[in-house]
Amino acid sequence: MSCVASTRWILLALLAPALLAGGVRADDLPRAKPAAVGVSSEKLARIDELFETAVKERQIAGSVVLIARKGQVVHLKAAGFADAEAKKPMATDTIFRLASMTKPVTSVAVMMLVDDGKLRLDDTVSKYLPGFKGQKVLVPGKDGAEDKLVDAEREVTIRDLLTHTSGLIYAFPGVDEGLAKRYNEATINFGFGPTTERIGDNVNRLATLPLAHQPGKAFTYGLSTDVLGRVVEVASSKDLDEFFRERIFVPLRMADTSFLPPPEKAGRVAALYKLGEDGKVVRQDKGAAWSYDGSKNYFSGGAGLLGTASDYGRFLLMLQGGGRLGGTQLLKPETVKQMTTNQIGELNVGPLSPLDGFGLGFAVLTERNKGKTAMSVGSYSWGGAFYTTFWVDPQKELAAVMLTQVALPWGDLKLMEELPKRTYEALTE
Repeated sequence: MSCVASTRWILLALLAPALLAGGVRADDLPRAKPAAVGVSSEKLARIDELFETAVKERQIAGSVVLIARKGQVVHLKAAGFADAEAKKPMATDTIFRLASMTKPVTSVAVMMLVDDGKLRLDDTVSKYLPGFKGQKVLVPGKDGAEDKLVDAEREVTIRDLLTHTSGLIYAFPGVDEGLAKRYNEATINFGFGPTTERIGDNVNRLATLPLAHQPGKAFTYGLSTDVLGRVVEVASSKDLDEFFRERIFVPLRMADTSFLPPPEKAGRVAALYKLGEDGKVVRQDKGAAWSYDGSKNYFSGGAGLLGTASDYGRFLLMLQGGGRLGGTQLLKPETVKQMTTNQIGELNVGPLSPLDGFGLGFAVLTERNKGKTAMSVGSYSWGGAFYTTFWVDPQKELAAVMLTQVALPWGDLKLMEELPKRTYEALTE
């Protein structure tokens, strides 16, 4: 490492506590008046109406929405309550459980290590996690026959994990019962509940379980990104929270994003809700404080982060800028392009529709589904289990973040579909 680079990292290490304790404004983002970047202020107001109505009808307790055009924020609004029972208003710096919106951050960390030459996409996972060598694939029995195990035709690679084609699953209801039973018997943690172990312990157990299909043969959403988080730890010799903090959060000034908000920020975390039988939100007591229970050392690369809309906006503007935000370059432009271009060919991504492809960490819209959404071909997106989402549209130079806190199942909520529609209607050029 050069003297200049060494000095830079020493300065970052010294500045990190101040930056992440609130030494920068959480909403310190490049801004523009809507009209200056081709957006109608009047039509943006329809987005406010959408979320205010959802609060009034108790579809959600509250929300924060951020929209940026041409690299500048034109809309950052809070609606409703961070805690409805306490009548605590939602604020633009409210901290939300990001759940699976953690996955793109982990994917960026992986690709930073690829850019650094410390990982290769076609490396086998067993190179870093030996337990993944010699895996089996579970073949479900037909017509009452028993399931059987067969050898994997090849080892799982880093690329397989990034594209969710590894054969690792989430053992959620409706998933293959035989494999889900094995996950449950092995007490596999999905990154949501309290635990006293570390991610490496969970990943080691996961490595002993069979895959749902041969590596690379199907798209199966699951724990691939949690495994990637552990790979980052091994390849960098740092805990995942340390790597995120030093290499991503401090450089991008994401001051309010972490696996565990410090005590002085705990009061800013939004309460968690679920939809009751009448379709109205009610407090989700179970799990409402899951981020503060149990070990402070379980860093789930697939589901563990908490953060604000402004922080995530910074992350998206970095991607939109070809890996650069301001004077900070995290990724090579060609790396961002690779991550946000379909890498799985014709494989079926199922419930991600209308986004019909998948890059290295992002769902992407290809020509096949052109016109099925307001988004342009080449747009990329992801969301989280607590009704959060984002998308970036490179053609329209548009980025958006929507944060609420409503646990699955979401019933008839349509905000994820309506927000893009109203956003694109607000564009004047």
